[in-house]
Amino acid sequence: MHLRKRESTPPMGLATLTQESFLLAVSALAARDADLARVVATHGSPPFWTHAPGFPGLVISILAQQVSLESAQAAFAKLEMAIGPINPEGFLSLQDGALKMIGFSRQKTSYVRGIARSMVAGELGLEDLESMDDEEARRRLLRVRGIGVWTADTYLLFALRRPYAWPSGDLALAKAVQVVKQLPTSPGSDEVDPIADDWRPWRAVAARILWHHYLSQRGRTASF
Repeated sequence: MHLRKRESTPPMGLATLTQESFLLAVSALAARDADLARVVATHGSPPFWTHAPGFPGLVISILAQQVSLESAQAAFAKLEMAIGPINPEGFLSLQDGALKMIGFSRQKTSYVRGIARSMVAGELGLEDLESMDDEEARRRLLRVRGIGVWTADTYLLFALRRPYAWPSGDLALAKAVQVVKQLPTSPGSDEVDPIADDWRPWRAVAARILWHHYLSQRGRTASF
């Protein structure tokens, strides 16, 4: 079975995944791709991992830059303990030393502090991203200091829940693709991204299937 009737899905670039559409997409991908089907048969449907949109979702995406998932989550949890609900005003109330103890590097402190100040000043409205299509939202995010391609794409995937988002260059996804597709070496983004194109319009769902495989193979059950 091939997913040919894409007209039944929302217009590309403005769709938002729900729990229902996510589970339907997992089934559709398993029907189209035997390798993904084996992953789902072995590990079950992946969790519908999401982040809160707005400032909290951006903070966790920045914390996850170049560190393990567990480290990012631990720092985020400590930040919640320190200020309660994650918001720009609460973040700005903390000194650099306190943020270092929580787990923010000097660079990440600078990035998030700049974003928080821009939001408080009304110069950056993350809620505006929700009405933008994928490419427009991505371009807007990439103009923000501290947000690169991977961070923008993970924000689209987890916080905005866009079904077409794909975090190019993600190392865990590359390793999962290598195993699932039985490739001789760990592929670069120039090899992974064309494979992911075959999973349109549900690339973000395929990413969750692959992350689920990666974590399950390592006995890790941490959520994103």
